[in-house]
Amino acid sequence: MTKLHYDIVGSFLRPEKLKKARVAFTKGEVDQAQLTAVEDQAIKELVEKELAVGLKVVTDGEFRRSYWHLDTFWGFAGIKHTIPEHGYFFHGEETRADSAQVRGKIRFTSDHPDLVAFKFLNDLVKDRPEITARQSIPAPAQFYAELVRGEENVAKLREVYPTEEELFLDIIQAYRELIFALYEAGCRDLKLDDCTWGMLSDQDFWTAMAGEGFDHEALKQTYLNLNNGVLEDLPSDLRVSTHVCRGNYHSTWAAQGGYGPVADALLAKEAVQAFYLEFDDDRSGDFGPLKETAPGKEVVLGLVTSKRPQLEDENVLKQRIKEASTYVPLEKLALSTQCGFASTEEGNILTEAEQWEKIKLVVKVANEVW
Repeated sequence: MTKLHYDIVGSFLRPEKLKKARVAFTKGEVDQAQLTAVEDQAIKELVEKELAVGLKVVTDGEFRRSYWHLDTFWGFAGIKHTIPEHGYFFHGEETRADSAQVRGKIRFTSDHPDLVAFKFLNDLVKDRPEITARQSIPAPAQFYAELVRGEENVAKLREVYPTEEELFLDIIQAYRELIFALYEAGCRDLKLDDCTWGMLSDQDFWTAMAGEGFDHEALKQTYLNLNNGVLEDLPSDLRVSTHVCRGNYHSTWAAQGGYGPVADALLAKEAVQAFYLEFDDDRSGDFGPLKETAPGKEVVLGLVTSKRPQLEDENVLKQRIKEASTYVPLEKLALSTQCGFASTEEGNILTEAEQWEKIKLVVKVANEVW
């Protein structure tokens, strides 16, 4: 099979009919079965559009989710959906206020929504061997970061898990059971979405989150141990990647800073085959930290922004790819948007037509470069 050098991160703008159906469901005007039917149809139409622009790896657009991460957490036993005083603070905006909080021992169950969602997506393409259905889930490190977000979450956590070791063992076990269930259902391409590294690269962000004097190196090691604990001894034919960014909500961002402070852990030691990295503006830093990338690993350059509709200059993209190839061999590079188009159901500020033009640009430039 010819190696592809273009890709997507995975989330897409929600169609208007899906948005309306979710609002109606919230108001009690339609039931779960009616909402699911709308989701099913929207996903079928999305997959056809993905195939039409030449994508060989497809997603369900995260159409069944409200958030890129919280829905997965809520799907584990022992976790409840809470409404804290504040949402997440982004540059100039605050998100809806939702969180995930421990209420009992964390466990995977066979009705986890990500497993159900993947089975539907995979059924749409399983008879097309040239097409791969990808499942994206938030990284274990992101789960931990949510469980310790705010004093109330921490207090509830300690009621159930007196020690971090007990917590980490259950997170790792629940994730591994989810991953193996996805694998048994046919998943061969799994992506771990992870904002923790991007946030940890921003000293000001973490000072605000954790207070003065937090141990940067210890937190890096915690994130690495959690993620790698989940990734140990997975099937050899399961491609596992990770996507790292600094927040993506309604075209805004949460953190800034290059990958330098985390590259020695993330790029050198995380046990994934590929890194999807945000590089769409100066906020992401330069390519220098790529020199830490472990030999043989793939880097997918997120050079095309999903936050704004304006199309990037093709020559600039080609020049930036060439620059990145001084750190990672060109054959180990690929091109994508820097993030999805709708990490939450609100979506970024561009139209569906503009969204597809972005993806067409990625495919066109990649085909010309490689």
